Amino acid sequence: MEKSDIILKNGTIFDGTGNDSYVSDIFIKSGQITDIRKSNSNDSANQIINADGHIITPGFVDIHTHYDGQVTWDNYITPSSWYGVTTAIMGNCGVGFAPVRSEDHEKLITLMEGVEDIPEVVLKEGIEWQWETYNEYMNFLCDRNFDIDIGSQLPHGALRLYVMGKRGADREAATDDDIKKMGYLAAEAIENGAFGFTTSRTINHRTSDGDYVPQLEARENELLGIANSIGKTNKGVLQVVSDFLGGKEEYQMLERMVIESKRPLSITVAQTDAVPYEWNELLTWIENSGKKGLPIKAQVSGRPIGLVLGLSVTLNPFSGHQSFKEIEKLSINKKVEIMKDNEFRKKILSEKPDTDDGLMLSILRNLNNIYILDNPPDYEPEISESLGYQAKKKGFDVLNLLYDTLLKKEGNQLLYYPIGNYMDGSLEASKTMIESEYSLLALGDGGAHCATICDASFPTHMLTFWGRDRKRGPKLELPWIIKSYTHDNAIAMGLMDRGLIKKGMLADINIIDFDNLQLFAPELVNDLPAGGKRLIQKVEGYVATIKSGVITYENGISTGKLPGKLLKN
Repeated sequence: MEKSDIILKNGTIFDGTGNDSYVSDIFIKSGQITDIRKSNSNDSANQIINADGHIITPGFVDIHTHYDGQVTWDNYITPSSWYGVTTAIMGNCGVGFAPVRSEDHEKLITLMEGVEDIPEVVLKEGIEWQWETYNEYMNFLCDRNFDIDIGSQLPHGALRLYVMGKRGADREAATDDDIKKMGYLAAEAIENGAFGFTTSRTINHRTSDGDYVPQLEARENELLGIANSIGKTNKGVLQVVSDFLGGKEEYQMLERMVIESKRPLSITVAQTDAVPYEWNELLTWIENSGKKGLPIKAQVSGRPIGLVLGLSVTLNPFSGHQSFKEIEKLSINKKVEIMKDNEFRKKILSEKPDTDDGLMLSILRNLNNIYILDNPPDYEPEISESLGYQAKKKGFDVLNLLYDTLLKKEGNQLLYYPIGNYMDGSLEASKTMIESEYSLLALGDGGAHCATICDASFPTHMLTFWGRDRKRGPKLELPWIIKSYTHDNAIAMGLMDRGLIKKGMLADINIIDFDNLQLFAPELVNDLPAGGKRLIQKVEGYVATIKSGVITYENGISTGKLPGKLLKN
């Protein structure tokens, strides 16, 4: 009998089909699952791992990340690889770094910094720009190895800027010739391995200079032209984030894109404070489209899309106040020293905030919906735990309480403001979204929002919160959760070789101590190029992660092995 590379023994297997778990052994050879059965005395392997008492899942497939810059300087696609993710798809929301002319490097940096909160200094220091075309970008990545597999999508913002130059950045209408060129380049990218084409139509996405993204006002002829060119390849997916300010007309336009191109489309769906109930209308339209046979899915998340606030991160409730703007670039220690001064306190509390930043305005509208973020992090807190409620209970002004709280832990206290999916003070809206058969679990934004949002841990949160710990409502079945983040997401991206524990499939596997799986509160570290900061969220409970038959992590520690690569569709 042929010797295996690895045998996993006695684990409780959740195979990604959504069926009940079972106990068996898994045989791995040359990067594939070669058998699933009880082993015997004749079986041998280079390594035998006893998984008794642990669950075994396929590696998680994260279809919404922003590692477009990080993959050019880092082989370790953290934090996603800490959370059992073995495949990540980047290039979402219409932003990325190819194609690009040398004179536009700065424009793409400001675009990514503004939309995804990746600091300019990090991108300038980290990216070496050894490409111009999208295919050259892909070729550059092909020469690199990673701890997970990476798939790339063509971003509309970069494509529009490349073809149209300043006219594209200024959001001018594309000419017929522009559309023809964009369509040709999009089809070429798909033919050369891109997984899809992505765009953004939300006013919340701006450059770091405050300008709207190039693709915001792209007209139907442009979007249809690009989509139809992609359709001729018979490959690739489409991804859109939009405010749907065009209402039903925009719905109909997206339907036409899908019908004419015959390509699948996914759309970001989340509850927001500005329009807290429109998500239901959007989801209903997606479901009705799906029932008509159109391949349209919602991308949704299983917890609030939450801003992390504090003196050490990008935003806090006083970021729009002139007095804070004058000290925001100082060290934490110096900020705390100044803010403890009574005269400074009186001055800043007397000021009216001056800002047109969408996130900042949202915070100011919802000062009563902010929570202390501590261990263990609670992502479905009671309204009575909000600082607004506590202030009212004590007869305090909420701004005074927020001010005092920010100074705790020597200025390192973090606060949590759920900007999405929590406008009713519970996760019932999220539950409705994630349970829809026309939804895909996504939106973790790994690699982005470095000092604003810390949501790359979504896959682990789904297991711990929805599969085990939820107290304020029903949980979800663990086999279904695992299927959603493995097989369903793999199929959605056309990845037919992963997402299942099945003979012949890629050996992307997690061994998890489910009873002790634990996410910790976010913390700020300075581990990006140029000493750039980012929020990370540590985790315990991943006994091992196997990527293509190679153990990449053991008990949360990297083995240094890099079997991951750039995937092509």
